[in-house]
Amino acid sequence: MSLSYKQFDETDLAELRKICAPERVIPGAGISEDYCHDELSGTFSRPDALVKAMSAEEVSAIMKYASANRIPVTPRGQGTGLVGGSVALFGGIMVDLSGMNRFLELDEENMTLTLEPGVLLMEISKYVEERGLFYPPDPGEKTATIGGNINTNAGGMRAVKYGVTRDYVRGLEVVLADGSIVELGGKVVKNSSGYSLKDLIVGSEGTLGIVTKAILRLLPLPRFKISLLVPFPDLPSAIRTVPAVIRASSVPTAVEFMEREVILAAEEFLGRKFPDNSSDAYLLLTFDGASKEEIDLASREAAHTCLAAGAIDVFLSNTAERNESIWSARGAFLEAIKASTTEMDECDVVVPRRDVAEFVLFSHSLQEKYGVRLRSFGHAGDGNLHIYVLRDGLDDAAWEKTLAAVFGELYARARQLNGKVSGEHGIGHAKRPYLAESQSASEQMLMAGIKQVFDPLNILNPSKVITPLNERDTIS
Repeated sequence: MSLSYKQFDETDLAELRKICAPERVIPGAGISEDYCHDELSGTFSRPDALVKAMSAEEVSAIMKYASANRIPVTPRGQGTGLVGGSVALFGGIMVDLSGMNRFLELDEENMTLTLEPGVLLMEISKYVEERGLFYPPDPGEKTATIGGNINTNAGGMRAVKYGVTRDYVRGLEVVLADGSIVELGGKVVKNSSGYSLKDLIVGSEGTLGIVTKAILRLLPLPRFKISLLVPFPDLPSAIRTVPAVIRASSVPTAVEFMEREVILAAEEFLGRKFPDNSSDAYLLLTFDGASKEEIDLASREAAHTCLAAGAIDVFLSNTAERNESIWSARGAFLEAIKASTTEMDECDVVVPRRDVAEFVLFSHSLQEKYGVRLRSFGHAGDGNLHIYVLRDGLDDAAWEKTLAAVFGELYARARQLNGKVSGEHGIGHAKRPYLAESQSASEQMLMAGIKQVFDPLNILNPSKVITPLNERDTIS
């Protein structure tokens, strides 16, 4: 069954300008192209109207109007996603939530932070750490909004020790498809009161509701941290070491893997040298804790474990200068790879930790098979890989054909290893077919049923994540 929406017209524009200040309602022709795509996916579509919302009440009124008139609505933060999740595929109304960027309450007794969805991740870190507190989730894109992080259940480098965004969302205020406003969860530490609707919203990519406020769980700020850069002769040697490092007495904050080609790309992109670029593979380990003695002991134990497993050396990063050198390079990997080619797309799979090396080596084999460059890095500690397929000089037809073939093999291999389609970047529009291939009919119907309950008209971020019931007759 095809989607059917009202054709947006001047009457709809006028009604939106009654809800919000007219200068915050921009018609299609005046909308910047920045709102027509995200960071990477190649998905492009222009909304009919852009509304810069400033309150939950405005979002509620927009949704009530959209629901009454069957107009699709796409929520948007900073547009830093990689899978087309914040692109208005059917036009309609795009709701820009980046202006809802206030810190509402820091509750130091309950160790929670209440804030609006447009607050940037880097602003959260600065705000709480100045007060001796800590928000652990650490996705690479620090200019992303907390609303976007919640919608994709973002993870990042510290997930191996601290978990992902869902583990730090205590409560949410959400505007539903019919415009009603609900409060889910709260400041409570434990909650066994019926289904966890809050956890359904986290990771739903704006398809079930629009987050307008969040209550985040905080921790005491670790006072000390140290990093180890560990070169290995090859990737399998590095990855085989990871379980032993994680089983040690202190769990590392981060366990990253990187290969020489990506380090060289980052050096060229940043115009500065990495502490070492002579080896084919590296682990980057970080430890944090309440005392210097604690992290010194943990780092020594990890160094001995790595050397016993065949590491070539261990570089200790215990100065601000060396930390900056290492982590600025790690943070630039995505942009460095992007700068080295004409276009690229990403496979964000997650596999069991023990299979990381096998999966990366499999990706290497596809380069020769399809005559295309692939570059990778990722979170060895939690099995989340970022593998980029680079277009270089391929024409449009060759690029589409090659990308489809390479992605087909990568996702099929992930399924064979009992992996999942996305570890942290979400499904959006671009990865929807691969999610469907990875699920049973029962799983698909359960997800479609959840979407139907939350959004029976399918107006919230349509054609993202799953195929709703009103787009299908049966699933075979």
